[in-house]
Amino acid sequence: MIRILNPTWTFSRLQAAQGFAAVAVIWGMGFSEAAEPIDFKEMEPGLYIHVGQVAVPDSANQGDTSNIAFVVGNDMVVVVDAGGSRAIGQATLDAIRGVTDKPVGWLILTHMHPDHVAGSAPLVEAGATVIAHSGYEASIAPRRDFYRDLEVRRQDGDPEAFFFSAPDEVVEGDRIIDLGNRRLRLTSWPVAHTATDLTVLDETSGTLIAGDLVFVDHVPTLDGSLKGWIAALPQLAAIPARQVVPGHGPAPQPWPEALRNEARYLDVLARDIRAQIASGGSIGAAQTGAAASERGKWALFDAYNGQNVSAAFTELEWE
Repeated sequence: MIRILNPTWTFSRLQAAQGFAAVAVIWGMGFSEAAEPIDFKEMEPGLYIHVGQVAVPDSANQGDTSNIAFVVGNDMVVVVDAGGSRAIGQATLDAIRGVTDKPVGWLILTHMHPDHVAGSAPLVEAGATVIAHSGYEASIAPRRDFYRDLEVRRQDGDPEAFFFSAPDEVVEGDRIIDLGNRRLRLTSWPVAHTATDLTVLDETSGTLIAGDLVFVDHVPTLDGSLKGWIAALPQLAAIPARQVVPGHGPAPQPWPEALRNEARYLDVLARDIRAQIASGGSIGAAQTGAAASERGKWALFDAYNGQNVSAAFTELEWE
């Protein structure tokens, strides 16, 4: 890996022996220290993937904790998610410019969480049309200030580093975006991980860009409906892809095998919480015991399992 030590926004394109491209970017953008470079590899012809760190956003990683993709067609570039700060969004734009000068036609937001959308500003400024789930704006509107304040605290950043765009267009059901001899199929989902989940199928490469409907290594996080997420898994698995880019964790992964561990965790979480409810246990007791058998199988388990239990308990106690 070559690092570019200019403290302003720059990029370098590398061609590796295996035949994939990587783009390394380093930034200043008002933070106290330069961050580590981020890399995009050409996973398939015209499909570039950045794998974020499996970590909670903080000042050291500057919100680089989710996976990002961009797809190059004959006519335009489409970006899927923008990372957790302006630094990451700008890094993504610079990476694109290291590959092509085609316009950035669309920014697809797979859901509303700040680690996926707070870096949108540079891509919007570059002219991208923002597209998201039909429920996106209703879900994020009451949370914008909270999300901005959360990222300012977590990343020790300037409020201007975090931007939460309203979508220009929305998806209800399926929609095709044509990049010029390359089609992306966007699918909106009922409430599952969140109320705003959207997946992207690159039909040319057979790659599903799943957002946070799919987690690998990073423990799944619940901000929607546990029952809805479990119910969505068979339909998700039926998508005719051969590989997947999860919202978090190493990519690509074989499809639908990549769902196996997530499905087990969600089933265990539901089973354990239902057992607690049936025995008259409290939500506090459930937070201690529910899905405890999964602790050693996931990164960030202790950071997120408790909030998963809280959300699921509230849902399941009214069955």
